[in-house]
Amino acid sequence: MKPRIIIDRNIPFIEGMLESVADVTYLAAAEITNSSVRSADCLIVRTRTRCDAALLDGTDIRLIVTATIGYDHIDTAYCAAHNITWRNAPGCNAASVQQYVGAAIAEWAAAQGTALQGKTAGIIGVGHVGSKVENLCAMLGMNVLRNDPPRAECEGNALFSTLDEIAEQADIITLHTPLTRGGNYPTFHMIDSGFFSKLKRKPLIINAARGGIVDEEALMQAMDRNLVGGCVIDCWEHEPDISPALLQRAFIATPHIAGYSADGKANATLMSLKTVNSIFSLGLDLSHFAPLPPKRQIYINGDEALDVLRSSYDILRDSRLLKAAPARFEHFRSHYPIRRECGITVLP
Repeated sequence: MKPRIIIDRNIPFIEGMLESVADVTYLAAAEITNSSVRSADCLIVRTRTRCDAALLDGTDIRLIVTATIGYDHIDTAYCAAHNITWRNAPGCNAASVQQYVGAAIAEWAAAQGTALQGKTAGIIGVGHVGSKVENLCAMLGMNVLRNDPPRAECEGNALFSTLDEIAEQADIITLHTPLTRGGNYPTFHMIDSGFFSKLKRKPLIINAARGGIVDEEALMQAMDRNLVGGCVIDCWEHEPDISPALLQRAFIATPHIAGYSADGKANATLMSLKTVNSIFSLGLDLSHFAPLPPKRQIYINGDEALDVLRSSYDILRDSRLLKAAPARFEHFRSHYPIRRECGITVLP
């Protein structure tokens, strides 16, 4: 018997891929409800679908696949207690977020009239995304401080910095952790008034990770006290009802689209398909899944890097659109235009 799969219809490049081996229904995120999924075996969703008891009680769901890096929208404890397998797509959009952070840093440097060579970047969370951002910052001639307590616990402290060290030394602080509220290293409101009070260099704060990692009220108070030089916010508390005050004060404000390159979406879709294919033993040949042409590869010298980052992605356009119409947050996110990544190599 074919598995019954419900798919968020805004997941790109997936339509037509499973129909030959599964009973597939496409729904808008708002239509994915307890009644609509009751007889399904599998969900393929995005972060807008909260997978908890309200959605899952009394259903036949055996597998939840989210076509995203983040999984804080999945009640993993509920899934474990009810024998529901879940999978995310780690690293799928790491290069997209790297491009976003690179464009943001380049625009900030241009607005400040400053060079990045010799500046210090503090990277909080050095997983799939943070590692790529680390490489980019090093490529731009920046010193890099890395904070990742779970990695430091496994690998030793020598290659990692504390939050206090980052607060004291960093000119740019960029966040790339999951949002967690429990465990040994909770990240909810990790960047709070206590952290801001330790800042020494009026850094640029970038949150392209998850809303809630930064205490937004504390951030605005830090800006009032001239402790923070500026902020770039892609991930917000209480999305889509974002803070109007922070929206207007942010140097760059975008609707949670840092990872929304076409390349990242294609990667997430392929990873989701592979998961479903494997767990349900569907026998699909996915080796030829290539919905996009290869991305551009650019080879430049160091002096050109900032101009190339700015021209590769017009991040200011996305910011202008959201600032002009914040009520359209979800529209901008669901109808985000094709953005292609490019590979940048700096020549010696």
